[in-house]
Amino acid sequence: MKKFGLILLVIILITVTSACSSKEKTSGSKDEKVELTFMIWGNEAHQEVYKKLLEKYYKTHPNIKVNLQSVPFPDYQQKISVLAAGRELPDVGWVAERMVPQFMDNDILEDITSFKEDKDYKIDDFFPSTLDLFKKEDKLYGIPFSTPPMVIFYNKDLFVKAGEKTPNEHFADGTWTWEQFEKSAKAITADGVYGANFFRDWNTWISLLSRTWSYGGDLFNEDQTKFTWNSQEGIDTLKMLDRMMFADKSHPKAGEQVSFESGKIGMFFDVYSYVSSAREVKDFTWDIAPLPEGPEGRFPMLGQAGYSIFKGSKHPKEAKELLKFFTSEEGITATSTFFVPPRESVLSSDQFVNQPNNPPKESIQHAVIDEMNNARLQAGHIEWQKIDNAIQFGFDELFGQLKKPEEILEGMEKKIDPLLK
Repeated sequence: MKKFGLILLVIILITVTSACSSKEKTSGSKDEKVELTFMIWGNEAHQEVYKKLLEKYYKTHPNIKVNLQSVPFPDYQQKISVLAAGRELPDVGWVAERMVPQFMDNDILEDITSFKEDKDYKIDDFFPSTLDLFKKEDKLYGIPFSTPPMVIFYNKDLFVKAGEKTPNEHFADGTWTWEQFEKSAKAITADGVYGANFFRDWNTWISLLSRTWSYGGDLFNEDQTKFTWNSQEGIDTLKMLDRMMFADKSHPKAGEQVSFESGKIGMFFDVYSYVSSAREVKDFTWDIAPLPEGPEGRFPMLGQAGYSIFKGSKHPKEAKELLKFFTSEEGITATSTFFVPPRESVLSSDQFVNQPNNPPKESIQHAVIDEMNNARLQAGHIEWQKIDNAIQFGFDELFGQLKKPEEILEGMEKKIDPLLK
């Protein structure tokens, strides 16, 4: 009888021990090794920032391993779609403003509304407008890390050589208009030197929208059911580019690869994030300025990129912890080397403004910080890729002088309106 009791006791002990062990494992023990995939489209410098940031993260999360993957930006949206079809999405990834509507429509973004309830996270530190892109029916599906307005990077030496006022001098005098911009570009144009360049590459036409906005036009109507760039404001925008390319010769022609860093571009349009490349310029003096103003005001295009957790993650709890770390004040400060931070505490910090080889503090204030309230978000739509292709086809016609701006925009409208229904 005693022997039977001893055997029963041993069985109970084994059962309790196994149950405790099982409970520890299923509750997410810190000893359990977890691998997360984090996907971006950034360059090597961006990757280095994240590697250093992750080193800090690993100190408090030694059981986590993050596999950092980079995909070229032109291929990124298609790559995510392919991975979604194969149920192989990354746990966490970058998303750009133009991608979010499609990803939401495809229901591949995880709900992270619970972040609002975390007092330590301080979601009120984010500019409210920067979260709008990621909201749908009062739910939150992402957090921004970069909200850069479009600015003008300009070669100050070329203006001095031509005896012309710089964009910032015109801005201070209240004369920095689109008409003056064209005059300035023409004045500093010389053999092998172009006054301005709107294109980071020959597909990035979006910067031209700022000119249309400042005259009261837009790409779509408010509810995105109609293409409205086929308007006088849109026609005048394309005519401006046509004049600069073919009459004034103050803008490179399509196919010419002339970078701002070469010193042969007077004014270059890009979001402020380009400053990470401009900081490396040593051969000439450069600065940044706000975009020109039109009758309706000045409306720089606001680029935006954020983080989202993709549905299907095997480790949703750990993915949320990683996302909170990336978007904490510490994480946003680390990435502010390259990106305009959405947290107000970081944007106004000396650490953001006073980085090595940065533009003057006054220029950052006027062209970046003060413009956050004027900036408009890039257009987005679930059919964006098709819309973008139709617009690029129209610009190819402009670049080849195959059609007039009026005909080009009419052709865009015929292709795009059916996509908006």
